[in-house]
Amino acid sequence: MNNGPEKPNHPAEHPADDGAAPPPLGQRLHAGGRSGSWLSPQEKLTDQEIQTGLSWILRDGIASQAMVTLTSGAFLIAFALQLGASNLVIGLLAAIGPLAQLMQLPAIYVIELLRNRRRIVVVSACVSRLCWLFIGLIPFLFPVRPALGLLLGALVVNAAAGAVSGCGWNSWMHDMVPQKILGRFFSRRMQIAVAIGTVLSLAAAGYLDWWQTRLPGHALQGYSLLFVFGFVAGLIGIWFICRIPEPRMVAHLRAPALGELILRPFHDENFRKVMVFMASWSFAVNLASPFFLVYMLKRLGMSMTFVIGITVLSQAVHVVFLKIWGRFTDRFSNKSVLALCCPLFLLSILAFTFTTLPEKYFLTVPLLVGIYIVMGFSNAGVMLATGNIGLKLAPPGQATAYLATYTMVTSLASGIAPILGGIFADFFTLRQITWTIQYSSPSGVISLPALNLTQWDFFFAIAFLIGFYALHRLAMVREVGEVEEKVILQELATEIKLQIRTISTIVGLRQMIVFPVVFLHRLVRKKGNKPHGKKPPAQG
Repeated sequence: MNNGPEKPNHPAEHPADDGAAPPPLGQRLHAGGRSGSWLSPQEKLTDQEIQTGLSWILRDGIASQAMVTLTSGAFLIAFALQLGASNLVIGLLAAIGPLAQLMQLPAIYVIELLRNRRRIVVVSACVSRLCWLFIGLIPFLFPVRPALGLLLGALVVNAAAGAVSGCGWNSWMHDMVPQKILGRFFSRRMQIAVAIGTVLSLAAAGYLDWWQTRLPGHALQGYSLLFVFGFVAGLIGIWFICRIPEPRMVAHLRAPALGELILRPFHDENFRKVMVFMASWSFAVNLASPFFLVYMLKRLGMSMTFVIGITVLSQAVHVVFLKIWGRFTDRFSNKSVLALCCPLFLLSILAFTFTTLPEKYFLTVPLLVGIYIVMGFSNAGVMLATGNIGLKLAPPGQATAYLATYTMVTSLASGIAPILGGIFADFFTLRQITWTIQYSSPSGVISLPALNLTQWDFFFAIAFLIGFYALHRLAMVREVGEVEEKVILQELATEIKLQIRTISTIVGLRQMIVFPVVFLHRLVRKKGNKPHGKKPPAQG
């Protein structure tokens, strides 16, 4: 698991210094924090040490991204399918990561007790990344029957240790990286890492297709080699992490009790509404998204190269539009960005149901490409705004408690949804909804299939409906800076046309990305021009 924070604008915060406190366990163990002790923090970092540390953070970003690229996503799901994973197992695979984030709550107390974040990150990251070596060796050491159980067990350990590592990493980076360059630095780190990951993803997909062509009876071993190489990249990342200096944590009197930590945000009416929105939205998205890859690999029979290719395309669009959405959340509000991006993301989920009528047809591939472009464009705004809105609406000085509970609620919803999806996938296999348009004439009958829902299609349609309920809950949230959709759409349409010119000179590609925004813009403008009386005031 990548130690780098996916959302660098979510640094861990520490309670205010309430007075003198007895030396914590970590400080007593390391008598004064001598810099010569193994991985001990330092009282103060010089400018030179900070600059050197930043270079090691960039290198870790590349190594960690290489590990994540080779060990997760389509490669992990395809590996599980080769082991005979059922729909329930696929759901469990998707649930392990979000549910493991609950480990961040006890991790906060471990960090406050030991007060040595670098050591905690290194040790927990070692445990997490060793799991990939074990997973890679499963096909060589164990028969297929117990292999799935061992895979799930290793992933649980990997995700739990990774969550502890991530908690310590976020707090460490908050104190290590100067605040004035925090956003720019991690944006650059992410861009470099994604570029490396993109090339590596395509190379790995091509390698797997070549392997299965040359050694069709040994596909599992091909995935095993990927995981072993991912483990090696992870070890290199840990060596880079060891080189990053750590400033000493600020002492405080005591940490809040766990019950107080969890219950405090629920007494805040507006923040409670945010959590209800996030729970319903996370449930909707994670009910469908874990099965996208399974759907393409099993139902549509796409090659691994194609699946990775459109995933990389989506990631590229995602990275480009992160800058745009970042400016828009600052200029307008997170809620305004969500009000635009969430419907587009939901439409891209629903569009999966039209990729078969009832089987693959000539529009399947173009439709998948369009879906992943819109998904990358909209998901960039969703991820950024859902992260920022929790941080923005948390009261000053209470971000630790609020964000910990926010993470817990989101993780629970994200973990429960794919498990339920896996349980009910077999149930929906025997169900089907078909809508056919027929034209009758003296010369005969012409039938045109308009809609066909089977198995995973039901999840896509249900997720679409639950997502719209989440948008209803979002409308109840109050945030300073809210604007009407038509205002942000006007600004966005202009911004996108400028950005697309930097991506490609192909007119068709530009139109494919700009069309959804322009279409929504026209709908909103037409609705706003209807002479049906005075508009109701905006929420909040």
